Amino acid sequence: MPILSLHSFSRAILHVDGDCFFASCEVAKNPALKGKCVVTGKERGIASSMSYEAKARGVTRAMRLSEIRKLIPEVIILPSDYETYSLYSQRMYAIVRRYTEAIEEYSIDECFADLTGMRRPNKMSYEQMAMKIKHELDMELGMTFSVGLSVNKVLAKAASKWRKPSGLTIIPGYNIHLYLAKLPVEKVWGIGSQTSAYIQKLLGEARGYSGAVTALQFASEQPEWVKLHFSKPFQEIHRELNGGFVYPLVIGEKNDYASISKTRTFTPPSSDREYVFAQLSKNIENACIKLRRHSLFTKRFAFFLKTQEFRYAGLEIKLSQAISAPQEIIRSVREKFSQVHRPGVLYRATGIVLMDLDHEDVRTADLFGDSNRIEKVQAVLQAVDSIDAKFGKHTVFLGSSWKAVNSQSHRGDRGEETERRAQLLRGETKRQRIGLPFLGKIDR
Repeated sequence: MPILSLHSFSRAILHVDGDCFFASCEVAKNPALKGKCVVTGKERGIASSMSYEAKARGVTRAMRLSEIRKLIPEVIILPSDYETYSLYSQRMYAIVRRYTEAIEEYSIDECFADLTGMRRPNKMSYEQMAMKIKHELDMELGMTFSVGLSVNKVLAKAASKWRKPSGLTIIPGYNIHLYLAKLPVEKVWGIGSQTSAYIQKLLGEARGYSGAVTALQFASEQPEWVKLHFSKPFQEIHRELNGGFVYPLVIGEKNDYASISKTRTFTPPSSDREYVFAQLSKNIENACIKLRRHSLFTKRFAFFLKTQEFRYAGLEIKLSQAISAPQEIIRSVREKFSQVHRPGVLYRATGIVLMDLDHEDVRTADLFGDSNRIEKVQAVLQAVDSIDAKFGKHTVFLGSSWKAVNSQSHRGDRGEETERRAQLLRGETKRQRIGLPFLGKIDR
């Protein structure tokens, strides 16, 4: 049986998780919503986040808004204000950085922090730091956060989920087994339903376990047994469950991607070929903006269309040269578009996935001067990126994206603008706004 870590904190890893983050941001910027059933996702037609009051009444993620209204007639449904959520997210990171610069911005509503070695500079214990960070997050941002502290990322994430909402759970090395004994293995970060079923089957046959297998039962298996039955990711999870430190924090801005994807839903659905192509063209431009921001090139991509009946059709295309210019991808897509698009069919979304990404520009000179042409295009795109950085995204865009850029993605009830976009400060434009999440209390 592996020996669990006996140290209090061989490493001190903190995980911060915003409770119902998007809905909580809406309540924080408008306290009049406190205690009410709040749901975001009006523009999508399904719930993307909901307050705990709405959860208690049976609302779940991706539930149709029409069903929610039947369930809770007084529900408050709002369009998602990602600009504001991002600002709150940056404030969350900034508060944690008061205690350590070693921050992994894991997602918009959660982060990891390495507090190891910060007791002396901060003049407090790791436990005190965790308590202070949670208190400052709750008080300064006007919402609650669940915080977990342990010896690695897997256990810290388990700790933050232990007591939600607004929980603070500390799992020192010598108490790991007490928590794992109560934690179902399917609740471990990185172990999905299929893997947990496989673990259940193996341990049931090998050890005679009946009922739900716990994380402790999996962690107690010898490393040799785990290596025999599981791939490397699950061997690493096993080591972290035993108090090892396998997953380092990813510090700084992420610039390595296995793929980059952009998908956009629009309403009402459309059978207009050029409008659907424009939506796809805009997605391609957005994906290539991110590609260039991280100095990446793509050699393979896939595009798809989604119908009103949620059926998908798409193609994968391999490029002869690595590129980051949207014109090249759009040209290839237009050549194949008729193979995917069906006249008269209503489409509700388009998407692009860029793959085989590399930081190296591996283009080679060719007899027809194609590389020189691409280099000229790159120079133009650098100028476009500079203009967009100064005046806002899509200030300059390709003609193929015209119908998408110059029309609302959602019309009718779903097209309602967020308060932040509808009430601009003097000097602001739709594309340029200062970093304020709200303008004060707004009457409803």
